[in-house]
Amino acid sequence: MMTLPLSLRRLALLLAACATLPAAQAQPFPLTVPSCGQTLRFEAPPQRAVFHDMNMTDMALALGLQKHMAGVTGVTGWYQVRPAMRKALAGIPELAPRQPALENLLAARADFFFAGWNYGMHPGGPVTPDTLARHGIPTLVLTESCIRIDPTRPAASMELLYGDFIKLGAIFGKRALAEQMVQGWKERLARLPAPPAGPPARVFLYDSGEASPFTAGLHAMPQALIAAAGGRNVMDDLPTSWGTTSWEVVAGRDPQLILLLGSRSDPQAQRLIATLRAHPLMRRLPAVQQARFLVLRYEEITPGPANIDAIEKIAAALHALPGAGAPASPGATAPASPKPAHAR
Repeated sequence: MMTLPLSLRRLALLLAACATLPAAQAQPFPLTVPSCGQTLRFEAPPQRAVFHDMNMTDMALALGLQKHMAGVTGVTGWYQVRPAMRKALAGIPELAPRQPALENLLAARADFFFAGWNYGMHPGGPVTPDTLARHGIPTLVLTESCIRIDPTRPAASMELLYGDFIKLGAIFGKRALAEQMVQGWKERLARLPAPPAGPPARVFLYDSGEASPFTAGLHAMPQALIAAAGGRNVMDDLPTSWGTTSWEVVAGRDPQLILLLGSRSDPQAQRLIATLRAHPLMRRLPAVQQARFLVLRYEEITPGPANIDAIEKIAAALHALPGAGAPASPGATAPASPKPAHAR
């Protein structure tokens, strides 16, 4: 039997101990992460991170990143904040209720920013990955929003959520936790009942707008949510993420279920319903006449942990539809035109 020298025995014990460390502790730094065509490098987890918007803040809270957070932006200025989120953010300042200024991030001494194109940043604006990089602030860009600068992006899928969440976990040394949570989400979706027989039910998401509806196209997260629930987004030929179409196109596609942005305590959804019932074409649709509406919160339709709840709700609504899988009524089928982007 070979006997190792003392120094080698110590080294072997050290290596064995390292091998048993949890993945979160063994996470190597420096770390490189792809972000919307760029590569970010981290020497250690950020300590003064800023998160924009409800959905990206939800990701941070799901990973328990409060001790790494210097602030949030764009949380209270658009929609009602859930009590649970308010409680989880206790002691963490909101640097700007809507769009952050460069000065907000510099004053907070931010060392990381998680935002997206038209989610706190605009091409050519004062807050972009390039402008922040000049101040030493790396920016993780929400992958769903990359279509704004890369028109070759594939259609939206659940990988938009899974990939960003795992990247975020890795950046903060919590990759194992992120992967565990993603696996749990996948298992929840695997337990969904099979969709109704026949063609996928036709679903339309109505975000806002009266003269023309603002909706989700091929590259927006609802495209993936609707597909995962067993339906089909009637605006899946809109070649962008979020954009505007016409009421004539929507009515011609005869959606069987209409998703509305809002919440039970928010009057916005009721305003959207009133618009649908007043429109001369939309009010004729069975979905409007029979009130086949499903109200979803903002953070449920934009990439974030609440997407899984949204899919379960959509799937339940699809199973409750009368005649799911029936062919569309004859009517206009002209493709929609992408218009100004989703600006939060």
